[in-house]
Amino acid sequence: MALYESGENYLETILMLEERIGKVRSVDVANEREVSRASVSRAMNILKREGLLAFGADGSLELTKIGRQAAMGVYERHRVIADYLSRYLGVDEKTALEDACRIEHVLSDVAFARMREKVGENKRSGKAPENAK
Repeated sequence: MALYESGENYLETILMLEERIGKVRSVDVANEREVSRASVSRAMNILKREGLLAFGADGSLELTKIGRQAAMGVYERHRVIADYLSRYLGVDEKTALEDACRIEHVLSDVAFARMREKVGENKRSGKAPENAK
């Protein structure tokens, strides 16, 4: 199953909202992403059809096991890429987060693995990268 960028973004948004507010409804996703409720409704139905999302009895959005795994993968890519851009390239945090949101969908698994290694090495050692600003 290959997700499109928008589907990945919706899954990531639901995961982040769950962490922040608990139960998530379509209106929460629409507000967070600044899109119409109709757009969210269409996207949620596609995610449900793909087995990534379920609707709770109270109308809440619930990530399935596979949906949660996909969302966590996208979220990890986002965090690692933003960290890499900030720590190694000296990009300010706001720009790093915005750029990571775009890059996470097109970066190869090989390049991502190297970024994750680099970021992880310095987190484990507790030292800043040599070229960090």
